[in-house]
Amino acid sequence: MLSIIWGSSFVLMKEGLLHLTAYQVAVVRIVSAGIVLLPWTIKYIRQVPSNKIFIIFMSGVLGSLLPAFLFCVAEEGIDSALAGTLNSLTPIFVIIIGAMFFRVRASTAKVIGIIIALTGSILLLLSKGELHESKNMVYVSFIVLATICYGINVNMVYRNLQDIGSIQIAALALSLNAIPAAIILASTGYFSLAFSDKHVLYSTANASVLGIFGTAISSVLFYILIKRAGAIFSSMVTYGIPIVAIGWGILYGEEVGWKQVGCLGLILAGVYVANRKAN
Repeated sequence: MLSIIWGSSFVLMKEGLLHLTAYQVAVVRIVSAGIVLLPWTIKYIRQVPSNKIFIIFMSGVLGSLLPAFLFCVAEEGIDSALAGTLNSLTPIFVIIIGAMFFRVRASTAKVIGIIIALTGSILLLLSKGELHESKNMVYVSFIVLATICYGINVNMVYRNLQDIGSIQIAALALSLNAIPAAIILASTGYFSLAFSDKHVLYSTANASVLGIFGTAISSVLFYILIKRAGAIFSSMVTYGIPIVAIGWGILYGEEVGWKQVGCLGLILAGVYVANRKAN
């Protein structure tokens, strides 16, 4: 479910960017998510220990706010399928950051599986043939930075927020981050746009749907997954995203051939190895 939601998010970003700026799409996404989850924030905020609120806020910054900006800016220069593929770097950063800062140990099978899947992702990236221009590499670096943010967030939540309910984390994180997002939205001139223009409404609707499904609902599901399955396994949901993103890319006329299909098979093989139980 998460792979389908997040894989579809890249298309919604593209549609939002048709008539809004990258910053406007990003902040409409976060504000929409915060508004949707506000009733739960009001209900649960008194139940959250005060010493956990800053960690939850930072979880929203690293897991939603910063990546929202980075992905939207990146999609101004690369296609949605490529963006979805690059997102599969997340598990490797979960392992690296977990080992360096959170004392999280990964099993040999998980490391091998992630290396296999990462190899598939890199080959998929190279098969797209879009990295010959330095401009594209700049956009790629934005997504890499976003996956680093995800790596920090996954480990932070798994290590520090096990005693807080998943919907409480998501609601509080996104509602708190909706405040600076709304301020940024006002500074972009968004509220001066002609909302009688169907094009503006179309892009706003896409950004709002992106916030409700791609941020609010998916964040709740992801926090549940982190708590139940651990940091490394939960991050591997990103390996399903390229399949969905490329599926959407086909519908939007993006080129997909046998090389891409083969790479996707390698990615899935890596996921299988990483999650295979030892005999």
